[in-house]
Amino acid sequence: MTLLPMVETLAQLKYPTTRKADVTDVYHGTAVSDPYRWLEDDNSAETKAWVKHQNELSFGYLSKIPFRNGVRERLEAMWNFPKYSSPSKEGDYYYFFKNDGLQNQSVLFRQKGLEGVPEEFIDPNKLSEEGIAALSSISFSQHSRYCAYTVNKAGSDWSEGFIMDVATRQLLKEKIEWI
Repeated sequence: MTLLPMVETLAQLKYPTTRKADVTDVYHGTAVSDPYRWLEDDNSAETKAWVKHQNELSFGYLSKIPFRNGVRERLEAMWNFPKYSSPSKEGDYYYFFKNDGLQNQSVLFRQKGLEGVPEEFIDPNKLSEEGIAALSSISFSQHSRYCAYTVNKAGSDWSEGFIMDVATRQLLKEKIEWI
């Protein structure tokens, strides 16, 4: 099979034109142009329309690749095995991440001592209906009474911070947004 027909198709794509804005910032005396800053507002109707057009173009092209499903199936087969992180000890527990194979996010487990039975501690796959939340940092208080962690949703750079009582696994009412 040759890729030449795919390359010719790619050359014929009608790529949506992106608007450029006249935005320049000066950092330490150096002017830096940022013509695409308007795209940073991911909630604007204009940005949503641009993303929609990009996705239509991309997925329209990708759906025509004849061997795409074969590549997907092969990658899925290679990735579908249990994966574990290195454990860390906090108080009486060892904490580690485990992914059964194809989970979107690895689940944080804990077990009491080396002989304990692992139990689910935080499953980021359950933190959003779409399953697109990720734990981005975890820290325990000095005596391991509390666990502070941050969550990023949908690949965002912004995090939300939570504090959990480790014994009861109940969240405290305090929450920090826009971290």
